[in-house]
Amino acid sequence: MLERLRALDEEYRELEARMADPEIAADNRRFVEMSKRYAALGELVRVGGELQHRYDDVATARELLSEADTDEREELRSEVNSAEEEIERLEGELRVLLLPKDPHDGRNVIVEIRGAEGGDEANLFARDLFEMYKSYAATSGWGFEVLNSSATDLGGFDEVTFVLSGDQAWTRMKFEAGPHRVQRVPKTESQGRVHTSSATVTVLPEAEEVDISIDHNELRFDTYRSSGAGGQHVNTTDSAVRVTHLPTGLVVSMQDEKSQLQNRERALKVLRSRLLQLEEEKRQADASATRREQTGGGGRSEKIRTYNFKENRVTDHRIGLTLHKLDKVMAGDMNDLSDGLVHDERTRQLQTSDPMTDS
Repeated sequence: MLERLRALDEEYRELEARMADPEIAADNRRFVEMSKRYAALGELVRVGGELQHRYDDVATARELLSEADTDEREELRSEVNSAEEEIERLEGELRVLLLPKDPHDGRNVIVEIRGAEGGDEANLFARDLFEMYKSYAATSGWGFEVLNSSATDLGGFDEVTFVLSGDQAWTRMKFEAGPHRVQRVPKTESQGRVHTSSATVTVLPEAEEVDISIDHNELRFDTYRSSGAGGQHVNTTDSAVRVTHLPTGLVVSMQDEKSQLQNRERALKVLRSRLLQLEEEKRQADASATRREQTGGGGRSEKIRTYNFKENRVTDHRIGLTLHKLDKVMAGDMNDLSDGLVHDERTRQLQTSDPMTDS
């Protein structure tokens, strides 16, 4: 393990020297990639250095202990115990840092929310999820940009698509993918009965042009007039764009911008990310034919999380976590849920592999 840390330290020093090269600094994409690796290695080097110091402290204290008189022994044993506790903490921190990194960490995130089962109430819940993520993004310091939305007469969303950008956006938001179930009394319910509805959330890493090459001969572009809830026209020109990827049948529509060109660029951005996801799903399907789709069927029996408004309760079924502060969660206080999901992923990774000993 110490040999591995020394190798990482050497890589860190080499990167530091290479990043000072004007030729590399002029290549923005390459420089950004190297900077990310440099930052990741920097934390490893820092923790590894502290760990080495603690190992040295224990070795020195034990050597002195063997020669110490009675009065010094108690103090030296205390130093050994303290250093060993610190070693245990640092080794745990190092194990997490050495876990394989998600290849999408650091990317922007495209989120799509759609009302599923429950009619108008499902669409209103889709709006609530949108507002929840918007608030979470604000408290997390992430950028937030709506790409497209389709509002309903009652103020809900048939669907809404937005982009999040910022540190940890993918790390945190990837766990939001799947069916979300809500239990509450709808605004349209006159007798106070609790209804169960659902909305689906799809989370995609934003793909760069270098990730996915799209042959424009395989695309069909249709334009139409943008419209809002109730059929009201957003504008009077055919600025909305629908892009169909003929080989896969994937369709992306955008209408929020007044410019046809801007809607076209946004549609291609989402299409590129969906194609990247499709490629990854095919690769993963080769290894596991039983892998489920991110959003499942959107049915009430398939859910990753339940939001019970009457009991002010939210439950994430994947990790068995229940919080009785739904009002705060819907206001964007999602860190308890997010921390639990991140911890669960790391725990499962550590159970299948020990990065301190694996080569």
